[in-house]
Amino acid sequence: MASTDTVCTLVPYFKVQPGQMEAFRALCEQFVAKTRSESGCVHYAFSFDGDAVHCREGYNDAAAVLAHLDNVGALLQEALKIAQLTRLEVHAPPAELDKLRAPLAALKPQFFSVEYGFRR
Repeated sequence: MASTDTVCTLVPYFKVQPGQMEAFRALCEQFVAKTRSESGCVHYAFSFDGDAVHCREGYNDAAAVLAHLDNVGALLQEALKIAQLTRLEVHAPPAELDKLRAPLAALKPQFFSVEYGFRR
Protein backbone atom coordinates (compact mmCIF):
# COMPACT_ATOMS: atom_id res chain seq x y z
CA MET A 1 0.00 0.00 0.00
CA ALA A 2 1.39 3.40 -0.94
CA SER A 3 1.85 5.98 1.78
CA THR A 4 -0.39 9.07 2.00
CA ASP A 5 1.90 10.65 4.61
CA THR A 6 3.19 14.11 3.61
CA VAL A 7 5.80 14.39 6.38
CA CYS A 8 9.22 15.59 5.17
CA THR A 9 12.36 14.69 7.07
CA LEU A 10 15.60 16.64 6.83
CA VAL A 11 18.73 14.69 7.74
CA PRO A 12 21.69 17.08 8.03
CA TYR A 13 25.10 16.14 9.42
CA PHE A 14 27.65 18.72 10.50
CA LYS A 15 31.36 18.48 11.35
CA VAL A 16 32.24 21.13 13.90
CA GLN A 17 35.63 22.84 13.62
CA PRO A 18 38.16 22.15 16.40
CA GLY A 19 37.56 24.32 19.44
CA GLN A 20 34.08 25.40 18.28
CA MET A 21 31.84 22.78 19.91
CA GLU A 22 30.77 25.04 22.78
CA ALA A 23 29.77 27.76 20.31
CA PHE A 24 27.95 25.22 18.13
CA ARG A 25 26.05 23.85 21.12
CA ALA A 26 24.96 27.39 21.99
CA LEU A 27 23.61 27.74 18.44
CA CYS A 28 21.77 24.43 18.85
CA GLU A 29 19.93 25.89 21.86
CA GLN A 30 18.93 28.87 19.72
CA PHE A 31 17.80 26.59 16.85
CA VAL A 32 15.59 24.63 19.25
CA ALA A 33 14.12 27.79 20.80
CA LYS A 34 13.26 29.27 17.39
CA THR A 35 11.89 26.00 16.01
CA ARG A 36 9.69 25.28 19.04
CA SER A 37 7.16 27.87 17.83
CA GLU A 38 6.78 26.35 14.35
CA SER A 39 3.36 24.71 14.07
CA GLY A 40 4.50 22.54 11.14
CA CYS A 41 7.40 20.92 13.00
CA VAL A 42 6.77 17.28 13.99
CA HIS A 43 10.07 16.70 15.84
CA TYR A 44 13.39 18.49 16.26
CA ALA A 45 16.53 17.51 18.16
CA PHE A 46 20.32 17.50 17.97
CA SER A 47 22.54 14.49 18.64
CA PHE A 48 26.32 14.40 19.01
CA ASP A 49 29.24 12.03 18.41
CA GLY A 50 32.56 13.75 18.94
CA ASP A 51 32.77 16.58 16.41
CA ALA A 52 29.85 15.17 14.37
CA VAL A 53 26.40 16.63 14.94
CA HIS A 54 23.10 15.48 13.50
CA CYS A 55 19.87 17.47 13.54
CA ARG A 56 16.89 15.10 13.68
CA GLU A 57 13.98 17.01 12.21
CA GLY A 58 10.62 16.35 10.60
CA TYR A 59 7.87 18.61 9.24
CA ASN A 60 4.23 18.20 8.21
CA ASP A 61 5.00 18.95 4.56
CA ALA A 62 7.29 20.85 2.18
CA ALA A 63 5.73 24.19 3.09
CA ALA A 64 6.65 23.61 6.74
CA VAL A 65 10.25 22.75 5.73
CA LEU A 66 10.53 26.01 3.80
CA ALA A 67 8.98 27.97 6.67
CA HIS A 68 11.53 26.42 9.04
CA LEU A 69 14.47 27.28 6.80
CA ASP A 70 13.22 30.85 6.57
CA ASN A 71 12.84 30.99 10.36
CA VAL A 72 16.35 29.68 11.14
CA GLY A 73 18.22 30.94 8.08
CA ALA A 74 20.38 33.44 9.96
CA LEU A 75 21.28 30.84 12.59
CA LEU A 76 22.18 28.32 9.88
CA GLN A 77 24.56 30.86 8.32
CA GLU A 78 26.20 31.34 11.73
CA ALA A 79 26.51 27.57 12.21
CA LEU A 80 28.15 27.18 8.80
CA LYS A 81 30.89 29.58 9.87
CA ILE A 82 32.07 27.08 12.51
CA ALA A 83 30.90 23.76 11.04
CA GLN A 84 30.75 22.07 7.67
CA LEU A 85 27.53 20.55 6.37
CA THR A 86 28.95 17.12 5.46
CA ARG A 87 25.73 15.49 4.32
CA LEU A 88 22.11 16.44 3.81
CA GLU A 89 19.31 14.04 3.01
CA VAL A 90 15.70 14.94 2.35
CA HIS A 91 13.12 12.17 2.80
CA ALA A 92 9.60 12.94 1.57
CA PRO A 93 6.84 11.73 -0.74
CA PRO A 94 7.49 12.55 -4.42
CA ALA A 95 4.98 15.42 -4.58
CA GLU A 96 6.62 17.09 -1.54
CA LEU A 97 10.14 16.48 -2.91
CA ASP A 98 9.18 18.30 -6.09
CA LYS A 99 8.42 21.40 -3.98
CA LEU A 100 11.83 21.24 -2.28
CA ARG A 101 14.25 20.44 -5.10
CA ALA A 102 14.77 24.00 -6.36
CA PRO A 103 14.69 25.82 -2.97
CA LEU A 104 17.21 23.37 -1.43
CA ALA A 105 19.47 22.94 -4.48
CA ALA A 106 22.25 25.17 -3.12
CA LEU A 107 22.64 22.82 -0.12
CA LYS A 108 23.21 19.88 -2.51
CA PRO A 109 20.98 17.36 -0.71
CA GLN A 110 20.34 13.77 -1.65
CA PHE A 111 16.60 13.33 -2.17
CA PHE A 112 14.93 10.11 -1.04
CA SER A 113 11.40 9.35 -2.21
CA VAL A 114 9.11 7.97 0.52
CA GLU A 115 6.78 5.53 -1.19
CA TYR A 116 5.56 2.99 1.37
CA GLY A 117 4.67 3.21 5.02
CA PHE A 118 2.25 4.61 7.57
CA ARG A 119 2.01 7.17 10.34
CA ARG A 120 0.07 6.67 13.55
